[in-house]
Amino acid sequence: MAELPEHLQKRAAEARAKASGVPADAPAPAAAVPAAAASGPGRDLDAESSRYGVPKPLLERAMYARARRDGVAAPILVGAGVASGQAAAAAPGPTAAAPAAPAASGPPPGVRTQRLLTVVKAGAIQGTTKEPADKVNVWPHLLAIEFVALLAMLAFLTLLSAFVDAPLLEFANFNEQPNPSKAPWYFLGLQELLAYFDPMVAGIIVPTFGMIALAVVPYVDRNPSTRPTDRKMAITIFTIFFIGAAVLTIFGSFFRGPGFNFTFPWRDGIFFDDLLTILE
Repeated sequence: MAELPEHLQKRAAEARAKASGVPADAPAPAAAVPAAAASGPGRDLDAESSRYGVPKPLLERAMYARARRDGVAAPILVGAGVASGQAAAAAPGPTAAAPAAPAASGPPPGVRTQRLLTVVKAGAIQGTTKEPADKVNVWPHLLAIEFVALLAMLAFLTLLSAFVDAPLLEFANFNEQPNPSKAPWYFLGLQELLAYFDPMVAGIIVPTFGMIALAVVPYVDRNPSTRPTDRKMAITIFTIFFIGAAVLTIFGSFFRGPGFNFTFPWRDGIFFDDLLTILE
């Protein structure tokens, strides 16, 4: 234990002399000398702190921890910064091992014990580098391009209508029906189906199931990726539908002659209403 300040030792000696009737200048009991000697030489923590640059509380904690590990009494503290809890070292006791009791009870009062949990590396709160993105805003990137394309197409159609007349036929005559009578190109696929199936199947069942299948595709293929390599199912369904519609439209446009019979366009020609009128 550390040595008590001089004024506390003086007050303790006066109180002891008053209680026992012994003069205050009498020598100290012999039992106190072994107790002080057993604790080893004194330590001046203030001097050690200024010499090594280590805070005094850390030196004091290390001293008590080392004494508790070795099972001996802590060294006596000397100097101005002596802990008040070491006043028990000057009090007489039956044995010299009594001063070691405060060392087993932990650090002195006022000393906080802490434990290091982890070390967090210092870093910026918000990243300074922007992550690359594959998305852009609709305005102005997309809408500006579409608006320019709209103006270009409008100018092209205006010039085309000014210099080229629309190919109109004569008035309809119910006594003279064109042969073959073909629907507009966007309905020629359904008209081609009429050559293979019943009108109920070709005109109602097949188109209805086709539209339902197209409406169900987004719910079947729920892949959020926009990469073509990741959308094989969607690309396959679209390709089958597109090729089927294109083949039916091409057959109805170029491979059907009078009576809507099959013919080769490079042998008998292409049969449309306007071309048939011109040939007649």
